[in-house]
Amino acid sequence: MKKIKIWLTLAASVAVLCACGQNQEPQSPIIVDEEPISTEASREEETASGSPSSALAEDDTYPPREGMVRSRLTNEWVDEEVANTRPIAVITPNESAAIPHYNLSKASILYEANVEGRMTRMMALYEDWQDLEKIGNVRSLRTYYAYWAFEWDALLVHFGGPFFIDELLAQTTTQTINGSGGSADEQAFFRSTDRKSPHNAYVSGAGIVEAAQDKGYSLSYRGLADEEHYNFAPKAQPNTLEQYGNDAKNATYIDMSGCYPLTRCYFEYNEDDGLYYRSQHLSGSTDDPHIDAVTGEQLTFKNILIQYTKSEDLGEGYLAFQCHDTTRDGWFFTNGKGIHVTWEKDSDYGSTRYYDDNGNEITLNTGKTMVCIVEDGDSFTYR
Repeated sequence: MKKIKIWLTLAASVAVLCACGQNQEPQSPIIVDEEPISTEASREEETASGSPSSALAEDDTYPPREGMVRSRLTNEWVDEEVANTRPIAVITPNESAAIPHYNLSKASILYEANVEGRMTRMMALYEDWQDLEKIGNVRSLRTYYAYWAFEWDALLVHFGGPFFIDELLAQTTTQTINGSGGSADEQAFFRSTDRKSPHNAYVSGAGIVEAAQDKGYSLSYRGLADEEHYNFAPKAQPNTLEQYGNDAKNATYIDMSGCYPLTRCYFEYNEDDGLYYRSQHLSGSTDDPHIDAVTGEQLTFKNILIQYTKSEDLGEGYLAFQCHDTTRDGWFFTNGKGIHVTWEKDSDYGSTRYYDDNGNEITLNTGKTMVCIVEDGDSFTYR
C-alpha cells in the first residue's frame, strides 16, 4: 500500500511574550502536499483504518468498583479521592544525560516544548501521584509551563529557574514545590548517586504532600480552573474521526524531528491497542523507544495534540511562548488519523480549547494525551 507523506509548514509570526498578546486571526491554511495515489490504494487504506478494532471499542460504561468516578484528565475510572486531589505538574528534562526517566509513564498528560539550545523540556501532569516513590528527574521552570499547569490547577514541581519567572511565582495564586525554594520545599526532593548534578534531583509523592502541608497548600481543587477541561468520547463509542471524511488524514507515524531537532521524537500507531508509542533519537540509534526506568514500559498515548505557537527569544537562548489571548493552528491525532484544528486559551487559568474546522470543540478519546508545543516556522511530518 502506497503511503501518503504530508509535509506541514507554517510561516513564522511576530514574536510576543508568553503572558500577553492580542486576539489574532487564525493562521493561513497549512500547505498540504500529497503524492498521487490510485483509487484502489485509497480503498485499501479506508478498509485498513475505517473500522475500530475490538481494542478501540472496549466497553467501560460502568466503573470497575464502587466509589470510582471519571478522571478530568483522562476520562478513565479513578478512585474518588484521586479525582478530587489536585494533580502535580513536574518539570522534567529530556536530554541524553537526563534519561532514563522515572515514573514518566504514570503521567496522565505530557507537554513538550523547546527550551534554550533547541533541547526540549517536558511537563508531566500526574493525577494519582501520592504513592510514587521516585518521580523525575526534575529541572527548572519556564513561564510557559506554568500557564499550562494553571489550567489544571496543578501544584508546580520544579528546581529553581531563571530570574524572569520570579514575578509569576510571586502571584498569590501560584503554588509551587521548588527544590531551591527553602527548607519547606526541599524536603520533597532527594538526589541519586548514579548520575551527576543537575540531572539527579527527584521528588517523591510523600515528600510533596509534606511540603504542601507545611506551606499551607490545599491538595483539593481550588475552583480556579475549569472543572471540565477536555471533552471525551467513551471507550464503547470511540472518536474514529471518520465523521470528517477526507479531511481526516491517515496518520500512523508522526515525526516531530523538524520541531525538536535534538530529541527528534516520533510516534508510531499500534492498531492492536489503538495507542501511539513514543520513541526518540537521543542515543543516535534509529529505534530508541522512550522507556520508563521504573515500569519498563514505553510511553504511549491515546491522543496527540500539536499546537503552533508564537515565540520570542528573551536572550541567552531563553524562550517565551504566547500561551493565551490568541487563536492559532494545530492538529489532533487519534486512532491512526488526524485533523487540522485551531486552539484558544483566554486566561491564565482558562482551559486550552481545540476546535475543528467547523468551529466545533473536538472530542478526545479516553486515555492519556501528549501535547506538543511547536514554534511557528517549524514543521513536522506524518504519514
